[in-house]
Amino acid sequence: MVQPNAPRFLRQGDSVEFSSKIVNLSDKVVTGTATFQLFDASTNKPIDQEFKNNLPEQKFNIQPGQSQSVQFPIEIPDQFNNALTWRIIAKADPTAGAVQNADGEENSLPVLSNRMLVTESMPLSLRGSGTKKFNFEKLINSNNSNSLRNQSLTVEFTSNPAWYAVQALPYMMEYPYDCAEQIWNRYFANTLATMIANSSPKIKQVFEKWRTEDTAALLSNLEKNEELKAVLLEETPWVMQAKNETQQKKNIAVLFDLMRMSGELSKSYEKLRQMQSPNGGFVWFKGGQDDRFITQYIITGIGHLKKLNAVSGLQNEHLNRLLQNAMPYLDLKIRNEYEDLIKYKVDLNKYVPSYYVVQYLYMRSFFPAIKIPEHSKKEVAYFIERSKKTWTSQNKYMQAMLALALYRNGDEATPKDILKSLKETSVNNEELGMYYKDNARSWWWYDAPIERQALIVEAFEEINKDSQTADDLRTWLLKNKQTNHWGSTKSTAEAVYALLLRGSDWLTVAPDVTILLGSDKISSKEEKLQEGTGYMKKIIPGEKVKPTMGNVSVTVQQPAKSTLPTWGAVYWQYFEDLDKITFAETPLSLSKKLFVETNTDRGPVIKPINAGDAIKVGDKVKVRIELRVDRDMEYVHMKDMRASAFEPINVLSSYKWQGGLGYYESTKDASTNFFFSWLPKGTYVFEYSVFATMAGNFSNGITAIQCMYAPEFTSHSEGIRVSIK
Repeated sequence: MVQPNAPRFLRQGDSVEFSSKIVNLSDKVVTGTATFQLFDASTNKPIDQEFKNNLPEQKFNIQPGQSQSVQFPIEIPDQFNNALTWRIIAKADPTAGAVQNADGEENSLPVLSNRMLVTESMPLSLRGSGTKKFNFEKLINSNNSNSLRNQSLTVEFTSNPAWYAVQALPYMMEYPYDCAEQIWNRYFANTLATMIANSSPKIKQVFEKWRTEDTAALLSNLEKNEELKAVLLEETPWVMQAKNETQQKKNIAVLFDLMRMSGELSKSYEKLRQMQSPNGGFVWFKGGQDDRFITQYIITGIGHLKKLNAVSGLQNEHLNRLLQNAMPYLDLKIRNEYEDLIKYKVDLNKYVPSYYVVQYLYMRSFFPAIKIPEHSKKEVAYFIERSKKTWTSQNKYMQAMLALALYRNGDEATPKDILKSLKETSVNNEELGMYYKDNARSWWWYDAPIERQALIVEAFEEINKDSQTADDLRTWLLKNKQTNHWGSTKSTAEAVYALLLRGSDWLTVAPDVTILLGSDKISSKEEKLQEGTGYMKKIIPGEKVKPTMGNVSVTVQQPAKSTLPTWGAVYWQYFEDLDKITFAETPLSLSKKLFVETNTDRGPVIKPINAGDAIKVGDKVKVRIELRVDRDMEYVHMKDMRASAFEPINVLSSYKWQGGLGYYESTKDASTNFFFSWLPKGTYVFEYSVFATMAGNFSNGITAIQCMYAPEFTSHSEGIRVSIK
């Protein structure tokens, strides 16, 4: 009986010892010959000579019930790109008068190319006006490889990313459940849309263009630039997310229909009014109990709209009616909280105000004209005094709330100290702006990085009149939108509020952009631009790509005081042999290492496989991938290629959880794929094991990673070869 050990695939340029086990099932010694044949699967033509199958026959001599292994060394030609059919036949030599016994097996294998299309990118990022130079070093030095062939050079640039925040507004209309928070956010989105649409004739024109002509502006970021991505959208788990986001963006034309907005506002208000209990508190869902957090959240939102001067006339009257009913309820709740402190004998000299107290003080600061009732004055004064003394014990979100609440209450010293602390504990980056390290998402409303950032914008804008710092903070919000789909109506509402705090000045900016690729010039004045975002894209075919194009210069001209961030990327696509691909990184960085794992009396021990080291057939090899990412990203795909001689131990695709990171791992014939719906900033290590199943010299490929939401963020490891004996 023949039992071949065939690989899942072969790769051009590899040398392989194709092995098979031959089993003697009889009760006599068997001698014979094993024959190995190769055919082109498309023509059935023999191709042993092309594959250097120079030892196609091997003798065997096997004891009864035993087995013997035979190997056939072959080399896969560089130019062979069809499927391959192999055939192994074992024939026993006939004994005197006996019938000749034989067994054989035949199957087909794909032969994969040892060349791949590599996409390397260089993000381009500027803030305000000026000129910035970038060096695409690998493109500049591309003449050093004889096997590299250019495919294309693509340049894209967005001159006004603030419009991406506006495009997020329809998301606030899509939540299917009628809870008070979502009804309010629909009202909020409609009101903001009305304000934006009425603020400038140019803005109305943008919406009309998106609806009728420039429909590509309304595609999901997951669907854009498909040709620049390493994996098709259909091969990812995020097909539905892409379709949902596209539909949300298409709804922008509906959202900004002024006639419809008026009707939606009235409808949302009526639903909201029905969610308000007789005592003034809002319930989360109809029929439930009144909810203090939801009530404070909605009333805070009313404060936001009034601060933006986004409501007038009948809508203002409607909101005032909600206010008049809700404020006594909230003032009573704050008194009850103080009474609970007395009841449970809390030390009033050590008490740190709760998150709900801080939210109340911030909410109350929007409405100084509504006087605090006598029965709650003492309690509110106590909480304000404790907030002044304990603000350092609060998180940054609460600190910003307290700064605004105390400032509006007449205290100037404490808010200045809070803002000084917020500035000193921030991270400042030329590209990302001003942000905070602890940006981890949480289930709790008081640990929300987007909402927190928006609130800190408001604090610096109002208290310090510090537009520069506020714009630095806004920059981080927009850069976060570049790589993330704001996943909640609440975060979208707060972020859009922060971006519109200074009116619509960022939305009306239309910067002039000039990009030089060596001596080749691309100008926003000459290219077709997307309305609003100012997005442009130019593809240079491979035959026109020159190494000097790696010297990139970007010039942006904006109004004098504008600090609007702008960004884009240069994508270089080329074909190269897997073994010659060199390391490349962006804000994503990858490294891949192989280890041989052996069992000892001290347990499993791993030893690194260095260049020139040989692995033995049967060795257990551990693949270790180290990933570093310098910002939060969503919808990230990582693909780790494998040598044809490696057989993975884990062949079942499944969702996994490791060190606080959830991801989907999918094992394919030639690679292992990792899909991250959300990849927070940090360093991660992934490991999985394979067995070396056959001898030879193999290309192990590369590991590549790309943010599907922003494909300019891509990285890959270097190509390596492995030798197995």
